[in-house]
Amino acid sequence: MLKILVCDGIEKNALNELLHCGFEVKDKHYETIELKRKIKDYDIVIVRSATKIMKEIIDEGVKGRLKLIIRGGVGVDNIDVEYARNKGIQVRNTPNASSISVAELTLAHMFAVTRFIPNANITMRNGEWNKKQYKGIELYGKTLGLVGFGRIAREVAKRAEVIGMKVIYTDKLGETKGFDKYKFVDLENLFKKSDFISFHIPFNKGDKPIVDFKEFELMKDGVYIINCARGGIINENALLEAIQNEKVAGAAMDVFLNEPEPNSKLVNNPRVSVTPHIGASTKEAQKRIGEEIVGIVEEFTKLNDKFAANA
Repeated sequence: MLKILVCDGIEKNALNELLHCGFEVKDKHYETIELKRKIKDYDIVIVRSATKIMKEIIDEGVKGRLKLIIRGGVGVDNIDVEYARNKGIQVRNTPNASSISVAELTLAHMFAVTRFIPNANITMRNGEWNKKQYKGIELYGKTLGLVGFGRIAREVAKRAEVIGMKVIYTDKLGETKGFDKYKFVDLENLFKKSDFISFHIPFNKGDKPIVDFKEFELMKDGVYIINCARGGIINENALLEAIQNEKVAGAAMDVFLNEPEPNSKLVNNPRVSVTPHIGASTKEAQKRIGEEIVGIVEEFTKLNDKFAANA
C-alpha cells in the first residue's frame, strides 16, 4: 500500500480523497530531527512552506521508500530539487492553483498601502480620527511594472488594466506572445518607468537580491514596491533606507527573508503594508491545491503500476 506523509496540512476534501483511494495517509507535522527518522517509511511526502526538505532529509528518504515530494504551492525553494532528482526522487508542485488568490492579494496590498488602510484601522480603533493625515493616491493612470510574467503576473495585469493602470513587464524568457496590450521592457527601464513595481519571480535563499541599494537609485521618486512572491528578492535594509529617504513612498510585503520571524523594522514601518505569507490562503486556492495534489498522486500511482506491470 502506498504510504503518504502530509507534513503541513492539506484541504479536508483532498485528504479524504486520498484516503478514499486506499492510500495510507499520515497527516502530521514533524520537526527536522523527527522527520529524518520518519521520512524513509513513506513513498510520498507532501509539504507546504513550513517543512524544508533538504539534503540531510533526502538522504534519509532514499534509504527507504521515498519516491515523490509534492509542494502544495508555486515555489519549491524549501526543497533541494536538484539534489532530490539526482537521487531518483521526483519533485512536483501545484503552479496553477493559487494564481488568482495571489494576484488579488497583490492588488489588495496596492490599495492598502496607497490609501493608508492598515494605519487607519489601527488609529481609529485607538479612538483617533486622523482624516487629514491620510492623503493617498489613485491607482488609475499609474504605470505598474511586473518583474516576471508568469501565471500570477498575468492575472495581476488583467486586474490592473481594468482599474485603469498602464502595465509594463519584464521576464527572463523575453517577450510573451499573445500579450501585446502590455509593453515588454528590460529590467532597468522597468525600474525607471514604473510608479508601482510588483515582483513575481522565484528566488532561492543564498542568491543575491534582485533589488539592492543601486537598483533603488534607478527608480522614480515616490515609487511603490510590492512583493507577494518570495522573501529575499529585495534587500530589506535597502528598502528601509529607500523608504526613509522617500525614494520609496510605500511598500507592501507578504513574504520576507526570515520567516516566520521577519525584520521587525520592516514590519513595524508605518509606510509598509504587511501580511504573513497568505498569498494562497483562500478557500478556493486551498481547494484547487488539494485537487492538484490528488491528481499528482493518482498520476504517480498509475505510472508506477504501469512500470511494475512491465517489469
